[in-house]
Amino acid sequence: MNNFIDYILAPYKTYSTLNIVLEIIATLFGIISVYFTYKRNIWVYPTTVISTFIFIYLFFSWGLYGETIINFYYTVMAIYGWILWQKNLEEDHIHVDVFWANKKEYFLATLLFIASFLFILSIYYFRPVIQNGFDWSYINQCKFHYSPIDFIDATVTATFLIGMWMMARRKIENWIFWIVGDIIMIPLMIYKGAVITSSQYAVLLVLSVIGLIDWIKVYKSSRQEII
Repeated sequence: MNNFIDYILAPYKTYSTLNIVLEIIATLFGIISVYFTYKRNIWVYPTTVISTFIFIYLFFSWGLYGETIINFYYTVMAIYGWILWQKNLEEDHIHVDVFWANKKEYFLATLLFIASFLFILSIYYFRPVIQNGFDWSYINQCKFHYSPIDFIDATVTATFLIGMWMMARRKIENWIFWIVGDIIMIPLMIYKGAVITSSQYAVLLVLSVIGLIDWIKVYKSSRQEII
């Protein structure tokens, strides 16, 4: 047990105080944003922007380029979702209705998953260039050689991409993608020495399960009101 604790705390001995503070802030706002999602509250988007903007820097510094890209995507999608939710607010001007995805959206989600997975792998192809400050003289060192972590990162990135897209469109299935992604990210972050971020995904996993249950209840309740 002591060895495990030493393992997860060891990386923080080399982290700067600024990075530790940033990770804590990003984690707190990430948890807050998921809470607002569960509540169908439009404040999910400004809190998401703060969290993802910080994680762009952190994930890049950890060498997780897929997660760096997905957090940049989150920031863009947060603005997109903010606009969509703003147009579909209920009378209280805070909450929104939710729906199940249709066949067309499932098809688009599949295409987005495949495209994003391949895109992230292409990013890792250029790893020598990226790790050397985007110095293109290292292009000859680029190879189609991927580690298991690269494939895991590409998979979870594509999974979260679909989750964010479906969340912006107010689809109940978004929670399923968040749950799958959170389960993968918990051990991945521990492996990368980011236990604070790993704890965030543990909390997000619980909130995502609660969110899925609550959104299903809200949907059933709204259908009964229509009937």
